[in-house]
Amino acid sequence: MPVTDPIADFLTRIRNAVKAKKRYVDIPSSNMKVGIAEIMKNAKFIRDYSITEDNKQNVLRILLSYVDEEPSVSGLKRISTPGLRRYVGKDEIPRVLNGLGIAVLSTPNGVINDRQARLQGVGGEVLCYIW
Repeated sequence: MPVTDPIADFLTRIRNAVKAKKRYVDIPSSNMKVGIAEIMKNAKFIRDYSITEDNKQNVLRILLSYVDEEPSVSGLKRISTPGLRRYVGKDEIPRVLNGLGIAVLSTPNGVINDRQARLQGVGGEVLCYIW
């Protein structure tokens, strides 16, 4: 069944797997999802990810991270949706929970987090918040 918002589906699958205390979650892969997974790995929200092929479809397997049985990811929120895109300039990049979380942006330089966008001086589409 086709998904109208693959990024929201990606975030919902991670949210559901964390609530169910799963070790990993499998998600249909795309370059955008791999970029978000890389940002989550660098920020220590997930342990690792890998891409495998399953029935002609690449699958992104995300290994979830827990500290003392508590998940590293406590919240995920989709900001820009297909019906309402949210763009910000370089001076308007949001801070998530006063710097405790990260905002994921799609910029001309690729998918990056809010700190990298401030350092590079670029704005773009705010995809999601992770904390």
